[in-house]
Formats: sequence, C-alpha cells, structure tokens
Amino acid sequence: MATNAKTRKAARYAVPVAVAGVAAATVAMVPAFANSGGPDLPKMTAQQLIEKVAASDVQQLSGSAKISTDLGLPTLASGLLGGGGIAGGSANPEDKIAQLANGSHTLRVAADGPDRQKLTFVDGKDEYSLIHNGADVWGYDSKANEVWHEKNPDAAAGKDQKKTAERLGGASPQQLAQDVLKAAGPTTDVSVGETAQVAGRDAYQLVLKPKQSGSTVGSVKIAVDAKNGVPLRVQLLAAEGGKPIVDAGFTKVDFAKPSADTFAFTAPKGAKVTEGADGAGKDGRGHGKEFKGLDSFPGLGALTGGMGGAGGKGGETKVLGEGWATIARMDTGAGKSLKEIENGKDTPKEAKQFLDSLGGKVTGKFGEGRVFKTRLVNALITDDGKVYVGAVTKDALVKAADANK
Repeated sequence: MATNAKTRKAARYAVPVAVAGVAAATVAMVPAFANSGGPDLPKMTAQQLIEKVAASDVQQLSGSAKISTDLGLPTLASGLLGGGGIAGGSANPEDKIAQLANGSHTLRVAADGPDRQKLTFVDGKDEYSLIHNGADVWGYDSKANEVWHEKNPDAAAGKDQKKTAERLGGASPQQLAQDVLKAAGPTTDVSVGETAQVAGRDAYQLVLKPKQSGSTVGSVKIAVDAKNGVPLRVQLLAAEGGKPIVDAGFTKVDFAKPSADTFAFTAPKGAKVTEGADGAGKDGRGHGKEFKGLDSFPGLGALTGGMGGAGGKGGETKVLGEGWATIARMDTGAGKSLKEIENGKDTPKEAKQFLDSLGGKVTGKFGEGRVFKTRLVNALITDDGKVYVGAVTKDALVKAADANK
C-alpha cells in the first residue's frame, strides 16, 4: 500500500498521536466501574473494556465525524497551519491532514476492510477526499481541481495492507483511540468513567490519566461502543482545564458494508494530477530511533535552520524522563545565540517572525531562553541552541534544562 514518506508524514500530523509519543508500552489497570451518568449498562472494569476494544473485529463502517482542535497556538502558528479550512491548495495528503491541528473540521468516513478506506474533509461546498482502494491511494481537492495519486504494486499481493489502513485512518476516532491505548503505560491510571451516548449509540467511557506531575494532559477519554467495542469518540483534556484540546468523534455511524463505488475514483477531466514520490523512507524523516518531532512545530524548522539546523553539525538528541513527562533534548549545534539570530542579517524572515510569536523569556541555571507554548506541547529554546520539547509544563522544561545543561 502507500508506504512513501509523504503518506507516513501525513499520518504523523493527527494531533492525538503526540500523546502516544509520551507514554510507555503497557497498561496498568485500575478496577473502577462505570456509574449511572448515562445509559444503564452492565458494570465493566477497565481491563474488560480494553479487552473489548482489542477483540473488536469491526472492519466495515460509514458515517460522519467531527474533529475540533484547540492547541492555543500563537497567531503566527495558527495561520501557518491554515486554520481557515481544509479545501484549497495542493492535493497532497501531507498538506491537508496537517490542517487538522487547528480549528473544527467535519469528515465523512468509510471503511471496508484493510484495503479500502475513504476520508472526505468537508469545508462548505468544497471537499477534499483521501481514498485508498487496493493498490491505489488518491487525494482529490475539489476546489483546486487537483489530484494526488500513488500506486503500490505490493498491495495487489496483499502486503502491508494493515499499515496503509492505519495511515489513511489516522484522523478517524477509531485509529486515534487505538494509538492512545497502545501508548498507555505504567505511568497511566486507567479507569471506567460515566456511560454516554455517542452518535446515538450507548457507550462506556475509558479514562486515562497521567500519574506523574508536570504533564499538560489532564486526561484522555475514549467512548467505546457498548455492543461492538468500536471507539466512537476521543477527548484529550488539558490539565489546566477548559474545553478539550482535541475532541474527535462520530456524529453518525453505520456498521453495514459500504457500497463498492464508495471507493471508486477517476481523476476528473482537466484536473492536475501529481504522482506520489517513489522510495518510501529514503529520507527517514520522523521515523527510527531519532526524535524528529521538532519539524512538526510551525516555525521551529526555520528557526533551527537559522541556528545551524538539527541536520547540521548538531542534531544530538537525548530523551529525558518517561511516560507523560517525557522530554526530548535536542542540540541544534548552533554557533550563535538567540539574540544574534534575532538581530542577524542572514536570519530568515520566518525565523524572526516565529521568535516574535514566542512566549516570554525564561531564565535558570541553564542561562536564558524562550518558550513556545501551546495547551499540549511546549518547547524551550535556550540561548545556546538547545531545545527541550514535550507535552509538559514550562516549569518542567526549565527544571529539565537546569538538570541537563
């Protein structure tokens, strides 16, 4: 299926996967029971509910979903993410799915096993569709009348179908829930909360909370269909309170087999067609053991480029802590300070704009630095070119910088 670097990078932008990056590999269960906050359902422990999700064999569904994301991004970053809408511009999935990191978006979803899925992002009368049908993966932007296409001969032999289904389904409530559950570990308390109704279906709610202090995440709530174990909604709640950072859920769902023509696609007459690049993983970005998450922060790429870049003489990465409190420490190999970059004639305009959008300056034993702050992920950029980033508070970043200067 579609295993090129672009498709993998596109899947990376499904925001709740950032949560998956800061937790460990196994689940510590808390035997709490569902209460009477919603539909009256039989009592179920967290262990039983997770087993129900794991045992679910539903592979066919169709419906509508809504994803709302409020990261509290600075104005500059919000603009770079294209919060105004999904349709318009390139048909490349990388460009479209990245926009889910800001604002509210409506999707139509369809799946028929591991080799056929379709996501349609609706923006008024304009639409963007991402379609996987056998050996073909298509992206179509109706507003721009542009088509992105990639063909993978391995798909015809039934290879790698599951991975492709996961990548293309990265924005669906189902896949987001699976990603979070896989990442939950011994640093996580897992319980069953109040029952609920989602898309007209009775559901249990699985609640995951960090045991550690310092995380920006308050909890993750996953609504699970009481009958078939399919995750229907995922909510990522901030430790500081307020509305959810991410709220992704079905508004309508049907578990009948979608018609075959749902996944059929032919490029419209006159559409510009771009063929996807060959050779997945040649650049290795965002994969392997190295922490490459810096590139996903708007402006940080330009900034580190001005500092020498993670791909320059620096690039050393160290992972500090574990679970929800994980922090990545990156040494950009900078030869000059933030002040020199800010005032430098050769500094890219984007880097200067990004510096202006950052929060206030911070000081500590490590020296001076600036903080890029969102409701989920924060990054501390020190004056000597080191970057500390994680789903943790500003104080946790400063503490880590002091201890690892």
